Amino acid sequence: MRPNPRGSSGYGTEFRRANIKDWGGMDYQDLMTGVDAVVKMGVADENRLGVMGWSYGGSMTSTIVTKTKRFKAASAGAPVTNLMSFTGTADIPSFIPDYFGGEFWNDIETYKKHSAMFNVKGVTTPTLIQHGEADFRVPISQGYEFYNALKRQNVPTRMIVLPRQPHGPNEPKMQVAAMQSNLEWFDKYLR
Repeated sequence: MRPNPRGSSGYGTEFRRANIKDWGGMDYQDLMTGVDAVVKMGVADENRLGVMGWSYGGSMTSTIVTKTKRFKAASAGAPVTNLMSFTGTADIPSFIPDYFGGEFWNDIETYKKHSAMFNVKGVTTPTLIQHGEADFRVPISQGYEFYNALKRQNVPTRMIVLPRQPHGPNEPKMQVAAMQSNLEWFDKYLR
């Protein structure tokens, strides 16, 4: 399933803005509604579900594993996992404050509520994290924060660092490495 939850493009301005101040809220509900639909259709096996995404999809993946145990494996590529530290390290420092309507020091609870790092306690889903070493859009520290939090809780996890790669792998060899890592990870936990 490749959903287009609220906050995505393609359905107009109002739909695109529907997740302002609400990452991991109603967009999460949209995703779970889609999963429920494909399970009901018989397309997906509810006992062998995996979840993956890159960038915002990676952020949603990291959020999803903090909210539900229904997925048997996850792969988060270049995820924003901590809205506060992301704001201080990304090449777009005003993105989150603009999106969330203010600086984190003025609304820390909203930032915490929508950051996987502040909700990571109790995650059990085996999670692969992939990140480009030269990612300035979502710095690799975002992936390491989540990886180390999972590892410290004894969650099966692996961090793949793609050398030289920016926000999305752009070398064919690195694209294949990322895809191969996903195949191996899901094969291990979904079969």
